[in-house]
Amino acid sequence: MLSRNREIFDLLAQKHGDAHCELNYDTPFELLVAVVLSAQCTDKRVNAVTEELFKVADTPEAFVAMPLDELEKRIYSCGFYRNKAKAIKELSASILELGEMPSTREGLMRLRGVGRKTANVVYAVAFGGNAIAVDTHVFRVANRLGLVNAATPELTEQGLMEAFDEDMWSRLHHLLIFQGRYVCHSRQPDCAQCNLTKYCAYYSAHAGKDEHETV
Repeated sequence: MLSRNREIFDLLAQKHGDAHCELNYDTPFELLVAVVLSAQCTDKRVNAVTEELFKVADTPEAFVAMPLDELEKRIYSCGFYRNKAKAIKELSASILELGEMPSTREGLMRLRGVGRKTANVVYAVAFGGNAIAVDTHVFRVANRLGLVNAATPELTEQGLMEAFDEDMWSRLHHLLIFQGRYVCHSRQPDCAQCNLTKYCAYYSAHAGKDEHETV
């Protein structure tokens, strides 16, 4: 199993050698805000919003001072704007109460409005930590490839942490995201462009069928 997992990792790395966080940011705090906005939203849309948003607010102090309705208007196109605006206001206030931006996963998770997935991304990307943030892409691809057989993001994260060495976690996170974002789509996955079909449960179940059939 370990050799199988390693081969999958290496094949993902061959396919997506440039896999990286595609959110634009200049500081860990900006990344934190961008990750909150990215929930059920594309990175392209978030980057368009934060390009303007960070011109008027890019610190916890600025977001605490910004009226809630103004923040909601500025992030409206990211979707779920009321919940996201509330989360940004709460995490900003939490940072001011602490007196600094946390740099550990545990510290980030203690911020109001910050969940485990968001903390994992910021910890790994901004602070160089080892973590696997499970979004819809990671969940889908990891299960299709048989890296895990898990019903929830939490179980998927735990399974991937057990299946791979810790120093591979953050890289694996980005590789799985790129695979899901650009090849292994939820509907109509581009199996012709995939170098992992021999490991894929979806491909095994749909091989020889109409390539446009969806699950």
